Amino acid sequence: MLRLEAVSVAYGGLRALDGVSLDVAAGELVAVVGPNGAGKSTLFRAISGTVVPHAGRIAFDGADLLARPAHARAHLGIAHVPEGRRVFPSLTVQENLEMGGATAAGRAARAELFARIFALFPILAERRGQAAGTLSGGQQQMLAIGRALASAPRLLLLDEPSMGLSPAMAEAIFDAVRALRAEGGLTILLVEQRVGDALAACDRGYVLEGGRVVLHGAPAELAPERLRHAYLGV
Repeated sequence: MLRLEAVSVAYGGLRALDGVSLDVAAGELVAVVGPNGAGKSTLFRAISGTVVPHAGRIAFDGADLLARPAHARAHLGIAHVPEGRRVFPSLTVQENLEMGGATAAGRAARAELFARIFALFPILAERRGQAAGTLSGGQQQMLAIGRALASAPRLLLLDEPSMGLSPAMAEAIFDAVRALRAEGGLTILLVEQRVGDALAACDRGYVLEGGRVVLHGAPAELAPERLRHAYLGV
């Protein structure tokens, strides 16, 4: 479904991604882990179109994503839940979801999609008229995921969904991710600092370090000692 070939991104002469290649098959949950500054968020921005690679190729179902502007990628079925949630604080929960559902697919199946979102996150149904900025951090993360689901995505990019959350709320978010995976029909690319949880949930994993893929494979192939070397250099 998604293929990156030798993708490189630089900011002000500093290379954030350096020849990254990865594949995500339809229906998979693929995790991307690595230390801070490894290039994980830049990877997602390159896929969603908010940064432009200076080298490489990104294809989605065979289509050249680099030839498509960011807004067109959402209509192809790519939804990006960014690091830090970034909900619209002055809009209500309902209005945030409606903003996410502005794609043609989202508009066509709005009732069904909203029912699915409210079943996954009942607190959002209870607070649909509440301003998003008044929600707790965990509730805002639920809303950010719900807003992405409202677009009827085929590929969901989840960037650090547990960041800044209490252990209990982070576990609730991972329960939701596991539920989405169990439903089937949705492909998920997950960036996460909670390495154990990410690898336990995924079909395959990639480890980024210094903007490069240094390890990849099934969770069982990503041995603890190899991960320790990637994170700590020991």
